[in-house]
Amino acid sequence: MGARVVTVGIVILLIIGSAIGEENGSGIGTVIGATVGAGLALVGLPVFIGALGFTGAGIAAGSVAAKMMSAAAIANGGGVAAGSTVAVLQSIGAAGLSVGAKVGLTAALSSAGAATGAQLTE
Repeated sequence: MGARVVTVGIVILLIIGSAIGEENGSGIGTVIGATVGAGLALVGLPVFIGALGFTGAGIAAGSVAAKMMSAAAIANGGGVAAGSTVAVLQSIGAAGLSVGAKVGLTAALSSAGAATGAQLTE
């Protein structure tokens, strides 16, 4: 169900972006920008978080995530605080983004991509 919601959201954003872009004479740039933004939200962010070392199996040794965890633990007196940046990123690395986060990020990054695409094709 979650994937369908995200897919429908992307299609709606692309249609809206295309219509707005046609008014400005830059429809293709808007559509390309919106698609790139959606791709960043759905694929790019989870891949980037995993590359930092926040994985499903835990924080990878020697990674940026391990350094972040060490600094957070030292600053917090030995433990990582719930709700901290490290805790949230590890949660995303282990379980992925929630449907709500996917929809929100897709909407935000698609809109930003559409605006950028429209500006670049003027």
